[in-house]
Amino acid sequence: MKKLITLLMAAVIALGACAYRYDYRTVKGDPMHSLLYTLPNGLKIFMTVNKDQPRIQTYIAVRVGGKNDPAETTGLAHYFEHMMFKGSEQFGTQDYAAEKPLLDQVEQLFETYRQTSDSTVRAQIYGRIDSISYQASLIAIPNEYDKLMSAIGANGTNAYTSTDVTCYVEDIPSNQIDNWAMIQADRFKHPVLRGFHTELETIYEEKNMSLTSDPRKSYEALLAMLFPTHPYGTQTVLGTQTHLKNPSITNIKKYHKQWYVPNNMAVCLSGDFDPDNMVDVITKYFGDMEPNRNLQYLPVPAYKPLAKPVSKEVTGLEAETLYMGWRIPANRHHDMLAIQVMAEVLQNGKCGVLDRNITIPQKMLSAGVGLYNMADGGAFMAIGAPKEGQTLDELRELFLAQMDSLRQGRFADDLVPAVVTNIKLELQNSLESNDSRASMFVNAFVDGIDWADQVAQLTDLDKITKADIVAMANKYLGADSYAAVYKRQGTPTDELKIAKPQLTPIATNRDKASDFLRNVQLSKVNPIEPVFVDFAKDLDRTTAHKGQVPVLYTRNKTNDLFQLTFVYEYGTNANRAFNLANRYLGLLGTPAMTVDQIKEAFYRLGCTYFVSASAERTHVVLRGLSENMDKALALYEKLVGQAVADKEVWAQVAENTVKTMMDNKSNQRANFSRLSQYAQYGGGDNVPYLQTQYSPAELRSLDPQTVVDAVRDMANYKHTVIYYGPMAKDQVVKVLDETRHLPATLADVPVNRKFVQPVTEETVIYVAPYDAKQLYLAMVSNRGKFYDPATEPARRFYNEYFGGGMNSIVFQEMRESRSLAYSAWATMAGVSSLDKPYLYMTQIATQNDKMGDAIDAFNLIINDMPLSQGALDLAKDGMESRLRTERTIKDDIAWAWLNAQRLGIDYDMDKKVFEALPQFTLDGVHAYQLANVKDNKYVYAILGNIADLDMDKLRSLGRVVILTTDQLFGF
Repeated sequence: MKKLITLLMAAVIALGACAYRYDYRTVKGDPMHSLLYTLPNGLKIFMTVNKDQPRIQTYIAVRVGGKNDPAETTGLAHYFEHMMFKGSEQFGTQDYAAEKPLLDQVEQLFETYRQTSDSTVRAQIYGRIDSISYQASLIAIPNEYDKLMSAIGANGTNAYTSTDVTCYVEDIPSNQIDNWAMIQADRFKHPVLRGFHTELETIYEEKNMSLTSDPRKSYEALLAMLFPTHPYGTQTVLGTQTHLKNPSITNIKKYHKQWYVPNNMAVCLSGDFDPDNMVDVITKYFGDMEPNRNLQYLPVPAYKPLAKPVSKEVTGLEAETLYMGWRIPANRHHDMLAIQVMAEVLQNGKCGVLDRNITIPQKMLSAGVGLYNMADGGAFMAIGAPKEGQTLDELRELFLAQMDSLRQGRFADDLVPAVVTNIKLELQNSLESNDSRASMFVNAFVDGIDWADQVAQLTDLDKITKADIVAMANKYLGADSYAAVYKRQGTPTDELKIAKPQLTPIATNRDKASDFLRNVQLSKVNPIEPVFVDFAKDLDRTTAHKGQVPVLYTRNKTNDLFQLTFVYEYGTNANRAFNLANRYLGLLGTPAMTVDQIKEAFYRLGCTYFVSASAERTHVVLRGLSENMDKALALYEKLVGQAVADKEVWAQVAENTVKTMMDNKSNQRANFSRLSQYAQYGGGDNVPYLQTQYSPAELRSLDPQTVVDAVRDMANYKHTVIYYGPMAKDQVVKVLDETRHLPATLADVPVNRKFVQPVTEETVIYVAPYDAKQLYLAMVSNRGKFYDPATEPARRFYNEYFGGGMNSIVFQEMRESRSLAYSAWATMAGVSSLDKPYLYMTQIATQNDKMGDAIDAFNLIINDMPLSQGALDLAKDGMESRLRTERTIKDDIAWAWLNAQRLGIDYDMDKKVFEALPQFTLDGVHAYQLANVKDNKYVYAILGNIADLDMDKLRSLGRVVILTTDQLFGF
């Protein structure tokens, strides 16, 4: 731990050499070297410089969320988040003066609509809304915000709304700060609520998705009991179905005026930039925003535990689970740091109280604890899934027993220091990510935590003792102060079924552009020269084990953490026991050490390991504190080499695996994943998962030594080592040679079984049942074409133009224009090896009664792809900007090399794409579409309530195959 603190302090001392024009606030001991500044109007700026690559992660946080929604229009904060992407008075429109009167009419009609109860009259009003909205759309330019972001090369355009915050996210090139700030300030100051009724359908699709999420419903039920008088418990972020169907544009405008003000906002940044210049630019564009000096925040309720246990039942389609929660205070409360440590003492994946007493002895199918942190209070949560024959009440008693162990101090005296060390290690790891660094700023701002207090936690962690944890458990985890949600399996009865409205698709106007967009496109920025990987120069290679084992080495110059990866080019298609290896190995001991002792040893070393297997590749990862790499590797070698197969442990693993398999049959996403692969491979004996999974009977009769041997035998086969860490290259080789026990000659890896994806020669529609209001639809086509490096640039550019992001043709047509989905995508998927064909794939989630429209719309735009020079230019600009500024760094260089080798190339394909960009034309994209997509045959995968689906529509498309859930899962 001393070494960690020394490293952090050294980084802080290095900061002293920098000089700035602005009088920034800094905090001693801050590992991120943060610079804090507040504009005169109250806007806060949080900055941390990280020059790993010439990009900047930006977050603009507004301290308002679902808890601030008016009770009569819940979901408003989230809905306004969506509307912030519709543009402003300057962009998103061809002529705002002509558009505004139409938008004003729509606003007034919605006010009448929400106050009208007669269904016939409502339908008439909605018809007028639809008609006027269409007229307004002829003037609007949908998705122009996304075009702006594409023009400047932004990545990850997104936003999120929680109970406490609405936050807007962009990852931008470091030479686009001025354009980014100008665009953001304009939409924050002058948003225009255009495209309102079509976006409403998108929001409703998102609500539909939440209604099939049993975890979300359970969380909401738990919060309702823990916060019966606070908005955390009385309303939800997404709002009610009724409120979503009766929105108020007028209320949203009032909401923006009240909350979207500079003294309620923070700009949070991490990346490659000059802080003084950043403040100059932000002041230029945000400095004239008027603050609201009369902001009325909700009072933070005083912490008050429940006086007695309370419970509620929730019904959903998925397997039974138990959710328990105890009230905890607001995030800025002085006890929260100790509570966070307490959560790790209870469960850390290795030697926590719950790990020892429940997870390792397999007393539940699954069990987890964690904090549901919020600004005004939160929940200490425990979630469990029962084994076969186990009741939810039994789970409750098991959880209560673990809380009692904490209250009684029944855990090792030195567990708390070990937890603190591992928390600090995780902090070091997170500091390598711009996203994590910027997110820390957002959380501190929203929770009202002074940055000095946030940084002080580094040293305050060391002060936490076992006595503190016992005190926290007694204060907050009372034997009778909990709420419990019993998530039962069954058909929900509280969901409204609302038919799709009659919507006129709005105009896309994709060839139109505002002067604002044109000016951004014409703006001059200092170009950033691209840096592509040169494997001959950038990849440091050596060998271990007398030249038999290639070692791909990258030096970690950031911190004292290492990651060591052993890569084997065979997987579950060669040995299906790998599906079970990581779980079973983690429950075994050796003749000299119990499983508890092994897990504790890894934890105290500040290291961990895992075995991960895909169909054709397996890798073992060890990571943690570099000074203990040799000890962690020796411990792993000892575990694998000496692990004792335990039949009793296996018997429970088998039963739990069977229970998990059965539970997956009631999970919507698991069903869709199975159905998609089933359709892709044409069913029958050719479906990989049906051939590589164990049946329940096989699991129960399997000799567990088979699983142990699967991992143990890997040492006999050829493999590659990837090292990323601070250790010198020769020292890495020395540790590998002295610690690993490999045979004199390594054998070739076992051959992966090949599953051939059939060429799509007829239209087949596979339909599987799932009783939900929303269906999942996928389409896949295989023309039998294989990897060709010469066509890769064209493939990637086609995807950028047609199916890439929010500015793509697919997104515009399926979501913006037609309101058929919350998300929709289409792509000519890349391949991972030379024997895999290119697959054209699409996916959409939509209401059951929108299925026919969604299929027709997809087929229309796929076969008759809209051609737009403006869209092509934006795709080209965005792609070029990203290729200029994105970097392959650290151990990603090694992975890029291995993946290139699989494809028979020895160069960075990004370089070829960049060089080909000037040659891409509209005719070229169209030619690619004609040669690879036009008039394809498709295999459909549709998961939905068959009684609600238009089966005649499906039969008109091709041969329909209705599968049972048992057929889908193979048992």
